[in-house]
Amino acid sequence: MDYCFDEIVDRRGTNAVKWSTYPDDIIPMWVADMDFRSAEPIIRALRERVDHGVFGYTRPAPDLRRALQDRVKTVYQWEIHEEEILLLTGIVSGLNIAFQAFAGPGEGVLAQPPVYFHFLRDPVLHGRVLMDPPLARNGDTYEIDFERFEKSITQQTRLFVLCNPHNPVGRVFTRRELETVADICLRHHLVICSDEIHCDLVYSGFRHIPIATLSPQVADQTITLIAPSKTYNVAGLDCGFAVISSERLRRIWQNASYGIVSGVNIMGYVAALAALRDGQDWLNQVMAYLEANRDYLAAYIRDKMPSMRMCNMEATYLAWLDCSQTGIRGNPAQFFLKEARVGLNNGPDFGKGGEGFVRLNFACPRSILTEALERMSTALARL
Repeated sequence: MDYCFDEIVDRRGTNAVKWSTYPDDIIPMWVADMDFRSAEPIIRALRERVDHGVFGYTRPAPDLRRALQDRVKTVYQWEIHEEEILLLTGIVSGLNIAFQAFAGPGEGVLAQPPVYFHFLRDPVLHGRVLMDPPLARNGDTYEIDFERFEKSITQQTRLFVLCNPHNPVGRVFTRRELETVADICLRHHLVICSDEIHCDLVYSGFRHIPIATLSPQVADQTITLIAPSKTYNVAGLDCGFAVISSERLRRIWQNASYGIVSGVNIMGYVAALAALRDGQDWLNQVMAYLEANRDYLAAYIRDKMPSMRMCNMEATYLAWLDCSQTGIRGNPAQFFLKEARVGLNNGPDFGKGGEGFVRLNFACPRSILTEALERMSTALARL
């Protein structure tokens, strides 16, 4: 079927985090979900399950793991076995299991800011030591400073958390970059926890490579976290996967999560299966719309807000915007909230290198994106 992503779906009054945090006159462009209706096969499957009317304790059907196996084999030529797939209530839960399972109190977790704030805050909250060598900015893109990366590793470092595709800088790391990172981690005996939740949101000309596919040796040291939540806009249904090929790492993971992450809710199972089986048509259409939104946003900034710079976006619907040359005094996110009535993510929340930046979610109807940009442009013109 043909989907209309220009339709404005009123999310106010639904307890949506994105739309209930600010007053009604604020356009929210922050939390990483889409303002689009999910795929019809997902909605239909959920309705059928609700119509059954009984919602007791449930385990996932074997079809769910097989659907994930089929998808990653088709899209990434990645062969995984059923026992390697562990169910999660979400990727943040997976990250926190990894922090506690593979690094003890006082031991080190390595991350590369600017990056999703759970990579930076959560290890410290659990008593782990954060090593955070930043990505190197190169014009309107970012690269890994491999020398700095390796020098940050100490005898206490146990775990590296990779974000690929990267949130918020929008990179899809190349095979060569991943091979270099993996080689460093193997030499230093680091477990790799790879957050690949945005793996299906990659734009034309780029290709996502799961780091676990590089070699059996890399796979044996890697936990891959993936989910249908970002891809199919079902984040509120809390279903994700950890793919762990090593029996040893799997056993450690299961012991650490026992009784804490005991299962996923019924609707999460249903939506994930429907998405993996029947969501590709919707995904193809939403990616075309998102790519057009990305290009529209880039052109608008270039033509009407030239003092602002947008980093090249190879993936995700989260634009990383450099406001350091705009003349804004103080925090850009606070400026746009107060002067433009647009809610954006605060750059410093993403760690080193986030100063002077905001993150903008453009997974919304074009008319909403346009109104937000016009408000931001008008606010800048008043400086």
